[in-house]
Amino acid sequence: MILGVGTDIVDIARIESAITEYGDAFLRRIFTPVEQAYCESYVHGKMSHYAARFAVKEAFSKAIGTGITKGFAFKDIGVVNEKGGKPCIVLSNLMLETWGSYTIHVSISHTDTVAMAVVIIESDKERDINIRLTEDAT
Repeated sequence: MILGVGTDIVDIARIESAITEYGDAFLRRIFTPVEQAYCESYVHGKMSHYAARFAVKEAFSKAIGTGITKGFAFKDIGVVNEKGGKPCIVLSNLMLETWGSYTIHVSISHTDTVAMAVVIIESDKERDINIRLTEDAT
């Protein structure tokens, strides 16, 4: 059963502007070292990859219903690609405690100007579904 769906769209120029203005401080605060290495490996279009990973983090926060500022930081969520190129979310130990038992799906796309992501969180455990519904009702 689906527990949460989150989506986000990011203006690539906005991410490029933040990286230009704040440099390494911004990169270290938002992106994991693995994400930075992946994005920096692109000579052309690296900003679209940064923006897409930013969108995943925002979409994940919406899927769990907390937003980024409540209980975790941007770097608690990382995006890696499987061998075939499919994106996959990697969670920090803090996030694994709560979300490690769930199946998390992610899809990323981008054009020359925007990047977007969709995150779906699902569980096959009735207990998780009931807890989520109870929490949502309060």
